[in-house]
Amino acid sequence: MAAAAGLGLAGCASGQQAASGAPGSGASSSTTVAPTTTVAPTTTSTTEQPGWTPVSTVGGAIAVDTQSVTESTGHQVTLFRFRAGRVRFGLHVGSADPPHGTATVVADSGPSIGPDETAVLLAAFNGGFESTAGAGGFELNGQVLFPVQTGMASLVIDTSGSARIGVWGSSVPVPGEQVASVRQNLPPLVVGGQPSPAVGDIASWGATLGGGVAVARSSLAEDGAGNLLYAASMSALPVDLADALVSAGAVTAMELDINPEWVQLAWAATPGGSLTPGVPGQNRPAGQYQVGWTRDFVTVLAAG
Repeated sequence: MAAAAGLGLAGCASGQQAASGAPGSGASSSTTVAPTTTVAPTTTSTTEQPGWTPVSTVGGAIAVDTQSVTESTGHQVTLFRFRAGRVRFGLHVGSADPPHGTATVVADSGPSIGPDETAVLLAAFNGGFESTAGAGGFELNGQVLFPVQTGMASLVIDTSGSARIGVWGSSVPVPGEQVASVRQNLPPLVVGGQPSPAVGDIASWGATLGGGVAVARSSLAEDGAGNLLYAASMSALPVDLADALVSAGAVTAMELDINPEWVQLAWAATPGGSLTPGVPGQNRPAGQYQVGWTRDFVTVLAAG
């Protein structure tokens, strides 16, 4: 399919490059907003907040829950919340992207989910734009594959598997943090608990197949309680994801990959259980990351 004039395919196959959303785009202005101190409401291990449905438990405690919201545009957004302290995270490279050269890629960071992760796997979801898009850096197990960039929204995973979302050079890394892996993707979609001032500029959030505006999109955020939130839709605007995440308590958020080939999440009811597709209408099967995938992805594992 042809892309709109002047745009590449940010969320597409290797060798094609995004012409938008790179450093220096209008979205970068959002990094100057100070974070809020809002704390999301707490819940007990067995009592759910209204609007949320538990999908994964660990030792009887809710580890992953979900909700679906319809935004004012009419687009439906599906959210998954990964509970801090009950899950840990792993970053994987794909078989084709990002290129990792001589970097050491162990089984639990390669293009398929390794045996050590399989027994404790609760969910897995897509990463960001391909490495040629110029959307930020990538570190894997302490090895720099692409240099991280100041001002970019970042998923930071420490050596214990805990993760946070922040703006590199501002809110992350935390002083003294033992960083293991970093995945960046564009300036923040949400910062300080508010959508980016550039959220309405479609070109700032990556090129789309066919030049459409409402396409498959995904995102990742952190709320005030330290939970990570994944939000995705097979047809949405950037503002739909931002608004859904803010309504769910997000303080900082980053857009992940876009376009239908790459937006995908799968979840299991219990650690190591059978996987279920998480985004209504997603193209890829639930077991795609177990079989192996060409692009980077993130695993969500039972803590312990």
